[in-house]
Order: sequence, then structure tokens, then C-alpha cells
Amino acid sequence: MQLVIFVLYFLVIFAIGWYSLRRTKDESDYWIAGGKLGWLVGGSTMAATHTSAGTFIGTIGVIYTVGWSFGWVVLSIPLAYWFMVAFLAPRFTKVKQLTLPAFIEARYESKTARAVAASIILIATVVYIQAQIIAGGLVANIVFGIPAMTGMVVFTIILLIYTVVGGMIAVVYTDFLQLIIMFIGAVISVPLAIRHFDSLGNLLHYVEAIKPTTFTWDGMPATLLFTLGLAFFLGSVSTPEKVTRLYAMRNMKTIRRAILLTILVVTIINLLVFILGLSGMVLFPTLPSGDLAMPIIAKAVLPTFIGTLMLAAITSAMMSTVDSLLLVAGSALSEDIYSSLIKPRASKKERLKVARLGIFIVGVIPLILIISGIGEGELIQFIVVLFSALMASGFFVPVVIGVWWRGASKQGAIAAMIGGVSSAMLWKALGPSSIDPVLPGFGVALILFFVISVLTKRPSDEALSRYFD
Repeated sequence: MQLVIFVLYFLVIFAIGWYSLRRTKDESDYWIAGGKLGWLVGGSTMAATHTSAGTFIGTIGVIYTVGWSFGWVVLSIPLAYWFMVAFLAPRFTKVKQLTLPAFIEARYESKTARAVAASIILIATVVYIQAQIIAGGLVANIVFGIPAMTGMVVFTIILLIYTVVGGMIAVVYTDFLQLIIMFIGAVISVPLAIRHFDSLGNLLHYVEAIKPTTFTWDGMPATLLFTLGLAFFLGSVSTPEKVTRLYAMRNMKTIRRAILLTILVVTIINLLVFILGLSGMVLFPTLPSGDLAMPIIAKAVLPTFIGTLMLAAITSAMMSTVDSLLLVAGSALSEDIYSSLIKPRASKKERLKVARLGIFIVGVIPLILIISGIGEGELIQFIVVLFSALMASGFFVPVVIGVWWRGASKQGAIAAMIGGVSSAMLWKALGPSSIDPVLPGFGVALILFFVISVLTKRPSDEALSRYFD
């Protein structure tokens, strides 16, 4: 039955990709779905993009390992989406662009700044996709008994096919389907898991008996918890796969409704995921890795059909995020590097060919890194958080502050992006693990942005008037 359900699921995904190919008429359709999404599909694709392997495998894995204290970090996410719709979207969407780096060029009148932004996206996307591919291998190993590496390869191939073919239209409609599967899977699975303990109160009692530190603040250093929350907040506001969703929606009224839907769905799913993490702690207290908790619950605890639905939900969570990132990476290579710097007169057909090639390359590189042993053994959620830290360090300052401060210059934006990302990566490699890299990355970006902007000339009034007048 499991094989049949997964085969049917993937056939539907491919059908959506083919349908989307027929509806894709130009680059606007391919990159931002023509900018015509309504609030239901727009909010669903935003929520689905947010809900990844970091949610269904990573968050459960961290709670399984360190306890409930990690749960407060997720409270920063609804606040981040409120901030996005209240402070960023009204000015950011005044002029619709196809990509985030295209906004950077328009705001700062600098092709160099656009190229820097595109390069950061390509580097960080590889980091994030790596976590999702690892999760795909775990699910395939537990469900079908195939080697994890084989599962990673198959997972990558499926993602590449429908993303390359259908573009943003394929992504948003598969996201809509995947969000429904995720939500139903989580809502059904939690009561069935609690049934093994008779009540939620009994589950909490068993958890405290097995691991007394679960409901304390001792699982992680306080500095790490605070900076992880900062990474989720800043990253949720400024990651390119999310902000380009703002361009894909019709208007601000649509965006407000869509973000409200996103906040409600993401919050409910996260609360349900916390309960599943605690259930795994009691049912399987000696797992070698917390990342195995959710797949094993779905396989061994839930009824066959529901367990398969839950595993499909996990797969949906991974796919709904990776396809968005692949699309962003393809646009960075095609629109922001190739057609902006290398061959400005490239035809639309040629740019789409480069985009599809870029999507393929960015999808394959993480798989090669995994095969080489890079990133192996690290909890999936911490790979996800590193991506958020890099995005926050590179883009929050020039994007969010850039639409509120006229004095921001192209030199300040370039320095903030390069300095912020470099500082975050250096901290990840050499700094103490008790502080997330987002703190030094964001701090350096903020200082460089203001200091260098004050010392250099701001863009022309014509460029600024698009966002400020």
C-alpha cells in the first residue's frame, strides 16, 4: 500500500508540472506565476515553503534531543510574518520584479550589488537543499528499506523534473497540494500518537520521568536559544524564496490575507509537531539520532494508511521548500548573473534554458557534497538554521532597512551583504557553538551598512521615488 500511495502522489506531482508547462507563456509566469496569485494559493505556497524537513524531521529531532526549550524559538515565526506584511511588503512590492537581486539593483542602481546578492543565494541554497535531501534519504530508507543514498538520489531526480519543467506555476500548485497533505497528516497523527498514552497529560508525565530536563531550560545554552530565535525571525522576513512570493500575489490586500493564512497554518503545524516530538521521546528513547523519530513514528506507531499519509506529508514538506529554492537559484543564475552581466541581450528562450540548467546544477551539487561526506551527521534543523542565518546576515539589512531609509547607498548594501555573510560563515567555522552565526553576521552587516552609506552617495531620486514617494 505504501508504494502505491507514493507512486500515485508522484504521478499527481508530475501531472501538475506538465499542466504548468502548458500555462507558462513568459518569464513572469515562470518566475512569479504572472503576479496573479490569490490569497488562498498565495498563503498556501508561503506556508508550504516555510514548512520543510526542518519542521517535520528537524524540529522533532531537536525536541527529542534537547527537550521543550527549543519550542520557544518557533514563537518568533508568527512575529516575523506579521513584520513582513506590516513593514516590508507595502514598499517592497511597489515595483514588481522577477527576483530579489533584481530589487537590489533597482533600489541601489547597481548591477554589482545584484550579482553579489545572486551569488549569496546560490551558496546558501546549496546549504539548505542539502538538509532536505538528507531527510529524503531517511524517509526512503525507513519506508522502502532502500539505502539512504539511493533514496537521496531518487528524491533529487523527482524534484528536479517537475521544477525544471513547470517553473513557479508548478511550484505554487504543488505547494497547495502538499500543504493539504501536511496539514491533514499532522492533524490525524497527533491524536493517534497520544492514544498510546491514553491522554496528553499522561504523555507529559512519561516524558518527565524519562528525561527530567525536557521541560527546563537546561537543554540548550540560553545564548543559543536567543540567537536561534533571532535567526528564525530575521531569516523568515528576508529569505528570497519567501519575499518573491510577495511579487507573485495580486496586491497588498491579497498579501495581508495570505500572510494571515500562513501564520495560522504554520503555528498549528508547529504545535502538533511538538507533541509528536515528545511522543517519539517516550516510545523510542534510544534512537541514534533525533532525526529518526518522526519517520519511525509514522512507520511503527501509526496505522499503515495514516502512517503512509504522514510520510507523504514529510515528503511534501521537503519538496515544497526545495522546489522554491531551486527556482530562486535558477533565477539568480539566469536573470541576475547571465542576462544581467554576461549576455544582456540574451533572448527569453535562451534565458529560460540557462535557468533550467542552473536549477539542475544547484540541485545536484548538494547531493555531491553529501556523497563526499560534507554535512554528514549534523541534525537537519541545524543545517536549516544555518541557511536562515546566512539569509538574515546577507539580506535583512539591505532589503528591509533599504525600503525605509533613503540614505542607504549601493556601497553600503554591497558591504553589508558581503560582510554579513562572511562573518556568519567565519563564526560557524571558528566561533563558539553557544551563539548562532546570525548574531555576528547581522551585527556586522548593520554596522557596515550605516557607516559606509553615510560616507558614500545615495542613489538618484528617480530610483528612490519608486519606493518612497
